[in-house]
Amino acid sequence: MFSLKNLFKGVPGDKLQSEYKGLVGAINALEPSYQALSDEELRGKTAIFKQELQTGKTVDDLMPEAFAAAREAARRTTRLRPFDVQLIGAAVLHKSGIAEMKTGEGKTLVATLPAYLNALSEKGVHVITVNDYLARRDAAWMGQVYATLGLSVGVVNHDASYIYDASHTQKEEDAVRDEEGSFRVFYDFLRPATRREAYHADVTYGTNSEFGFDYLRDNISYNQGELRQRGHHFAIVDEVDSILIDEARTPLIISAPAAESEDLYRTFVRIAGELKHEDDFTVDEKRKAIQLTDAGISKAEKLLGIENIYTEKGIKYVHHLETAVRAKALFRRDKEYVVKNGEVVIVDEFTGRLQPGRRWSEGLHQAIEAKEGVNVQKESRTFASITYQNYFRLYGRLAGMTGTAKTSAEEFYKVYKLDVAEVPTNRPVVRIDHNDLIFQTEQGKFKALARMVKERHAKGQPVLIGTVSIEKNELLSAYLKQEGVPHELLNAKNHEREGEIVAGAGEIGRVTVATNMAGRGVDIKLGGIVADKEKAEEVKRLGGLFVLGTERHEARRIDNQLRGRSGRQGDPGETQFYVSLEDSLMRVFASDMIKNMMGRFGIPEDEPIANKMVTRALESAQTKIEGFNFDARKHVLEFDNVLDRQRRAVYAHRRAVLVGSDKEVADVLVELAQENAEALFVLKKKEDELGQEVLMRAARTIVLQTLDMLWVEHLESMEYLRGSVNLRAYGQRDPLVEYRKEGTRMYKEMEMMLASRVFELLEVLNKDVTSGVAPGQAAPAPAINLSIPQGSVLGEIGRNDPCPCGSGRKWKN
Repeated sequence: MFSLKNLFKGVPGDKLQSEYKGLVGAINALEPSYQALSDEELRGKTAIFKQELQTGKTVDDLMPEAFAAAREAARRTTRLRPFDVQLIGAAVLHKSGIAEMKTGEGKTLVATLPAYLNALSEKGVHVITVNDYLARRDAAWMGQVYATLGLSVGVVNHDASYIYDASHTQKEEDAVRDEEGSFRVFYDFLRPATRREAYHADVTYGTNSEFGFDYLRDNISYNQGELRQRGHHFAIVDEVDSILIDEARTPLIISAPAAESEDLYRTFVRIAGELKHEDDFTVDEKRKAIQLTDAGISKAEKLLGIENIYTEKGIKYVHHLETAVRAKALFRRDKEYVVKNGEVVIVDEFTGRLQPGRRWSEGLHQAIEAKEGVNVQKESRTFASITYQNYFRLYGRLAGMTGTAKTSAEEFYKVYKLDVAEVPTNRPVVRIDHNDLIFQTEQGKFKALARMVKERHAKGQPVLIGTVSIEKNELLSAYLKQEGVPHELLNAKNHEREGEIVAGAGEIGRVTVATNMAGRGVDIKLGGIVADKEKAEEVKRLGGLFVLGTERHEARRIDNQLRGRSGRQGDPGETQFYVSLEDSLMRVFASDMIKNMMGRFGIPEDEPIANKMVTRALESAQTKIEGFNFDARKHVLEFDNVLDRQRRAVYAHRRAVLVGSDKEVADVLVELAQENAEALFVLKKKEDELGQEVLMRAARTIVLQTLDMLWVEHLESMEYLRGSVNLRAYGQRDPLVEYRKEGTRMYKEMEMMLASRVFELLEVLNKDVTSGVAPGQAAPAPAINLSIPQGSVLGEIGRNDPCPCGSGRKWKN
C-alpha cells in the first residue's frame, strides 16, 4: 500500500512530504481512536499486531497502526508528540533509508517508531549510538515508550549492560526525566543485567564498537551459553555519517599479547630522533604517510652498525624504522593522543573523545609509547577482526539518521545501498550563516576571535566555539583568559560532564569551548537547561546561540554539524568560521599564489579579509579531500571484501559446530572429507568404536580448536600479504587482483590443512581419552548439552554405495 521503491535517491523535503501524504493522513486519522484507549488497551495492541504478523500481514501493512500506537505511547509518557515531519522520518527509517534531520528535530524520539514496528517480529532491533553515554541516556529516556507498549529494552555498554526497569515509577523523578532526559542519564530506570539479557530484549541500545566486538567475541566462544547476540535483523544507526563513514576505516580487532615487547622500539625511536625532515624523510600529510630518503636509510644503517638494512635484517627492521618515523612526524601529543596515567590513549579525531582500550596496530602504538618514554606494552596477535563497513552489512535491514548526510549520499549508496532523504523541518530554519573570516596567521585568528567573543559575551549572547583538537582547545582558552572572558572548557579530558555542559550552552552570557563535536546528540535549548520562557525570549532577542568554528574540517559534513548546533526548531541563531592560512587544511591544499597574494596586501595578522578566491580554495580543498578519503575507504573495503567472504564461511562453519545438532556437525565433517574417502572411513570407524554421542562431542572440540588456530594463522598471513602485495604493482600487476588470487589460494590451503589435522586427531581418539567425559561434555571446551538423535548421524552406507564425501567414488568399508 505504501510502497516507496526507489524513493530515497536524492529526494528533497518537499517531494518526500508529498510522497508520504497518504501515510501521515492515515496515522493522523487513527489518532483520536488511539487516544481513547486505556493504558491496558494500548499495551494490548502489541499482542494484536504480533498475531496479525503470524497470520500473513507484513510489517509494512502494520506501519500506520503501529506508528499511531507508538506516537500515543510517546505522548503519554514523555509529553512529546511526534510531528507529521517526524512520522516521515520514521517511515524513511523503516524503509531502510537514511533520514537527514536537522539538529533539534527529535531524532531520538523518531527512532522509537520504526524500532517498535520492527521489534514486533520478535527478532530484535539494534539502535546504535556513538558513545556509551548516549546509549544509556536514550534507553532511560525512551524506555518508557516501549514499556508502555509491552516491549523490553536493553543497553550494551563497554563495561556494563542494563535492562530498562519499567517497575521504577516514582512520579516525582519521572517528571524530572521528562524535563532533563535529553542530557541526563536516569540510572534508577536501568537495572544491571547480563550481556545476553540485554541482547535478548526487544530493542537494544548500544555503541557501534560494542555491537561489533560482541559479534567477534561470539565467534571465538567455546560455550553456547556464552553467546551474546541473536542475529542481525534490523538496525537504526544514529549519527550514521559518524559511524558508517568517519569510522569506516577503523578495524575492530580482538587480540592477545603474543610476545614480550623488544628493546627495538626504543632503539628505533632514538634513531628516528636523529633523522631530519626533508633530508632523511619526506612527509605526505594528505595520505598521512612518510617516505625515507636514501640519505635517511644510510644514516639509519650507520646508527645501527649494519651495511644494508634490507639484506641483513630483512623487512622487520625496515618496518620498525618506518613506524618510528611515522610516530615522530605524524602523531602529536594532545592531538592524536594523550598520555594519561602512564599510558598512551588515542583521541578520536572526529569527536575529540578519549578511546581507552583502543590501540593502533602494526607496532605503531608501541612506537609512540617508546617516543613518550612510557611502558611499552606487549605486541599482540589478532584472533578476530572486522571493519565497520562489513559488520553493518551483516544486517538484513539497515537504516540511519543524522543532521548531515547529503554531502556523502554517493558513498552511502555505493557502499551500503542506502539512499538519503531530506526530511523537512517542523519550522523554517532562520539561522544566519555568516561568510568565513580569513586571517594570515593562527595567532592573529585567535586574537580576533577572543575579541569578538568578548563583545558578544558583554551583551549576553551565548557563544559555542568548536575547535579541532585538545591542543587548540586549550590554546584558545588561554586567549579568552587574556581577554577576561569566563568560559566552560570541554574536551576529551573532562567529557564525563559533556552532556550537561553542552546542554547549558544556550544560557544567557554562557561561553562554551568544545573539542570538535563533543556533546553531539545533546539538544541545546535557548535560555538554559531548565525550560524558562522569559530567558529563552531574552536569548532570542540577543540573536540566539552564536556558533563559532575555529578551523574548517576536511569534511563539509563536520562543519555543517557544528553550524547545526544553532537555530534548532526555528530558533534564531548565527554561525561563522574563523580561518587562517596556517590551518591544516589550507597549509596542505591552499596554493602558494593565495598565500603570496595575502602577504602582498600587507594586512595585519589579526585583521580578516573576505576574498572569494580564498573561500573557493577552501571549498575546493574540502571537495578534494572528501573525494580522496572516499577513495581510501573504498580501497580498504575492496581488500577487506576478500577476507570478509572467508570470515563469513569460517564463522558459519564454527556456528554450525558450536550450536548445531549432531547431524549438522556430521555434515561439516563430511564436507571436510571431500576428495578423501579414507578420512570418511576413519570417521565411520570411530563412530563404531566410541559411539555416536562421544564421537560428536569430541569432534566439536577438535574442529573448533583446530579451526580457531588455523584462522589466527591465516589472519596473520593475510595481513602480511596485504602489506607486501603493493610491491607487485612495480611488475605491472594489480595489487587487488593479486591479493584476491593469493588470498583465495591461502584459504584453500587452510581448508585442506583443517581437514588433515581434524582427521589426524580423530584417528588417535580412543576410549581412554574420552572415557572420563560425562554425557553433555567435551573437554577441554565447556559443556554443550544437545539432544542426540537415534541412529548414526552419518547414515548407513553400504559397500559400493556412492561416497557421501562428494568425490563420486564408491564407498569401500
